[in-house]
Amino acid sequence: MRWSWRIGRFAGIDLYVHATFLLLIAWVVILHWIGGRTIQGVISGVLFVIVLFACVVLHEFGHALTARRFGIPTKDITLLPIGGVSRFERLPEKPWQEFWMAIAGPIVNVVIGCAIWLGLFLTSGFKPVTTLNLTNGPFLERMMVANFALAVFNIIPAFPMDGGRILRALLALRMDHVRATQAAAAIGQALALVFGLIGLFANPFLLFIAFFVWIGAAHESHSVQIKEAFSGIPIRNAMQTNVTVLQTSNTLGDAVKILLDGAQHDFPVMWGETVMGILTRGNLLAGLQEFGPDEPVTKAMTREFETAEPKEMLELVLNRLAGSKTRCMPVMQDGKLAGLVTLENLGEYLMVQNALQRRSTKIPSAAPPRT
Repeated sequence: MRWSWRIGRFAGIDLYVHATFLLLIAWVVILHWIGGRTIQGVISGVLFVIVLFACVVLHEFGHALTARRFGIPTKDITLLPIGGVSRFERLPEKPWQEFWMAIAGPIVNVVIGCAIWLGLFLTSGFKPVTTLNLTNGPFLERMMVANFALAVFNIIPAFPMDGGRILRALLALRMDHVRATQAAAAIGQALALVFGLIGLFANPFLLFIAFFVWIGAAHESHSVQIKEAFSGIPIRNAMQTNVTVLQTSNTLGDAVKILLDGAQHDFPVMWGETVMGILTRGNLLAGLQEFGPDEPVTKAMTREFETAEPKEMLELVLNRLAGSKTRCMPVMQDGKLAGLVTLENLGEYLMVQNALQRRSTKIPSAAPPRT
């Protein structure tokens, strides 16, 4: 995720914090300063948020470690002001796997809350919950309430919260994955409308949650539909075969002419028959600004890139492509360039396939590469 900083690696999973997290810290500082106008109060408030988000990290690792038990690796975890986001290499194949992956996070918060409750009960440290608020009250008791609140909030049946995934898993026991996702997304968006209406008259923060839920539900539904459309289709059916390439001897000025003359935006950079790198449009523009048009394309190209094989399935390549830096992937066959696949041409392929499916016809395979 852009604008994120890596703060550590635990259990083989990278942990990032998003730049917008600083907005939450700033809000806490302002809130506590207005409430008490003391440095001690501000420090206490910031410390509370940091400890609370340590619980959020444990929540996300509940998801990640459960996924690992099912053989699903976690790419990374990113902390946002609204919570944490875990990115998995792939979705679980069975509904009950998704159920346990989704519910593991809220269970972690319940366990933390119960542990704090037990400690306070044994030490007679309770004070009336009605005396608590965002800025005042015993630290541990506020942390207990916050963890229970996180668990309850996350099981609301709306994407992208855990409850939406729990609901989809339960629905998928009776229907296919796509229909289950669409039903869960519709329920989530209906709840978003409710949050929005309440937010207009009660708590403006609910408007933000409503927007977050609405967008998350729509994105989840769209992503699953794309995956279903690409399922079982080899990459050779969708790759570009009429590919313009650059040689290592070409300059950035040469690349500009080729870019302006055609519709292709990303170019493999070749040395003979070997792909040495990828020159994206972004690389080209940055190279022109830094080096000028007379420098070779090797100065600006990306040397780290992934490749695919023609027989690989589109749904798997799409996941790798979405996570790559270049968003462009050479397709290699027997060590030679056979084609090129980009997010743009996969989107075009999807539109064509949908149009043809409406006429109950099959999309033809791509023409063989030109020699």
